[in-house]
Amino acid sequence: MTKREPFEIGDTSIEAGTRVTVNLPISTLSDHTPVTMSVHVIHGKKPGPTMFVSAGIHGDEVIGVEILRRLLRTKSLGSLRGTLLVVPIVNAFGFHNHSRYLPDRRDLNRCFPGSPAGSLASRLAHDFMNHVVKRCSFGIDLHSAAIHRTNLPQIRVSGVSPEKMKLAQAFGAPVILTSALRDGSLRAAARDLGIDVLLYEAGEGLRFDEMYVRAGVAGILRVMATREMLPRKAVTPAKANSILCKSSKWVRAPAGGLLRAFKSEGDVVTDGEVLAAVSDPFGENEVELFASFDGIIVGRAVMPIVNEGDAIYHIAEVVSNARAETAVEDLSVQLEEDPLFDEDEII
Repeated sequence: MTKREPFEIGDTSIEAGTRVTVNLPISTLSDHTPVTMSVHVIHGKKPGPTMFVSAGIHGDEVIGVEILRRLLRTKSLGSLRGTLLVVPIVNAFGFHNHSRYLPDRRDLNRCFPGSPAGSLASRLAHDFMNHVVKRCSFGIDLHSAAIHRTNLPQIRVSGVSPEKMKLAQAFGAPVILTSALRDGSLRAAARDLGIDVLLYEAGEGLRFDEMYVRAGVAGILRVMATREMLPRKAVTPAKANSILCKSSKWVRAPAGGLLRAFKSEGDVVTDGEVLAAVSDPFGENEVELFASFDGIIVGRAVMPIVNEGDAIYHIAEVVSNARAETAVEDLSVQLEEDPLFDEDEII
């Protein structure tokens, strides 16, 4: 069999059957410290798709960094077909500052595809697009909720192309939520190039959640097996189909005060069900929050102190509450029983 050509990225050439971490120059800090974007390239011996997985576009969304650390230690990657580009931290500026944003206060996920002569955020977006995204046929981008909120593991997709939905279902998250593309987002810029990107949302900013980390690693491996980058026998399929939700809505605090939450992410709720209560510090006045339709809670606030109008519960509409409850329970049990990691893998 003819040996595959090396994979070229930056000034580095990666031979087939090898893996290398490449540090791409991005910028220089005001004290002359260089800033790089590190890309771990696994170039398989056998041909196959080229895929990227990325995290840390928002610097405070650290759960994706841990997911990719564990992914890179997975033994099954030794039998990879094709090429995998792993970028655990796209936005190093925000990561070091524990911030969603870059030093210029821009949101990187509103600056794609970027420009080599634009703002710092725009230049970083341009480098990521040209060095990584444009080299791939598809990818997975990892996110979490913002600080003081948490998300149920979910895949977000735009459009309903059969191939994209096939990959979304293969991932095996409890929920697939269809959402419109935003101008300047990575998904929108990739779509314009004909590149499908799944967005995985799970957990809270600046926090790890063990079950949600497991869900992320297992989901990425399932997508790779579906695209024949890994042997199917090396990956455990999901025990239940994800719940497809086509609409969602936030329930907001009707008053400021102390929040007592009665429901959590993953709970299935019915129209009119009490979700939480907001009280003043003296307990003299209390207002309840209600679900306005049948659905599943895919995100919620975790801060017990709220202002009037704060987003408290993100509820996605479901066709069947019974099916939603069964799917969430089956997938949760699978994660708890998953032998992929032992205690030595848990930080």
